[in-house]
Amino acid sequence: MRTRSYTLHLPPEATPGLAHGLDRAQVVADGFSWTAFAFTALWFLFHRLWLAALIVAAGLAALVLAGAALGLAPAAGLAIALLASLLVGLEASSLRRWTLARRGWPARDAVIAGSEAEAEARAIARWLDPQTLAPAPQRPAFAREREPVIGLFPTHEGGR
Repeated sequence: MRTRSYTLHLPPEATPGLAHGLDRAQVVADGFSWTAFAFTALWFLFHRLWLAALIVAAGLAALVLAGAALGLAPAAGLAIALLASLLVGLEASSLRRWTLARRGWPARDAVIAGSEAEAEARAIARWLDPQTLAPAPQRPAFAREREPVIGLFPTHEGGR
C-alpha cells in the first residue's frame, strides 16, 4: 500500500477540539496528480480554482500559438504540451493549497495515510483531540530578526 502525505484545510472559524467547520474540511494530497496531468485546466475548474484554471488555460493557449507561429513540427508541439501537462501535474496540489491559504483556509494539520478517506479520518480525529496537534508557530520559520539594512534603499534608517 502506497502512503502519501495530506494536509487538512479548515475554515477560519474552526476551533481545535470542536466539530464546527469540519463538514467543510478539505484534504489535499501531496505529490503528483495524474488527473491534473491528464485534464489540466478542467482539474482546476473541478476544484473551483478559477484563477489557476484561467492562467493554465491561457498558458496552454499561448504555447499552442507560439508553436504555430514558430512553425514547430507536430511532434515538437506534442512534446511541449506533454511537458506543460507534466508541470501542471507536479504543481497542482501546491496551487490548490496556496489558493486555500489565500482564501483564509491555511493548512491546519498534515497526516500520512494510504487513501484520502483514511487521511480525512485521521486528520479529523486529531483535530477533535487538540492535545495531539502541534502548537501553531508564533512567527513564520522564514522570518528574520531585525537587523540593519545594507543596500541602496535603507528603509530602516531613521525614516528617510
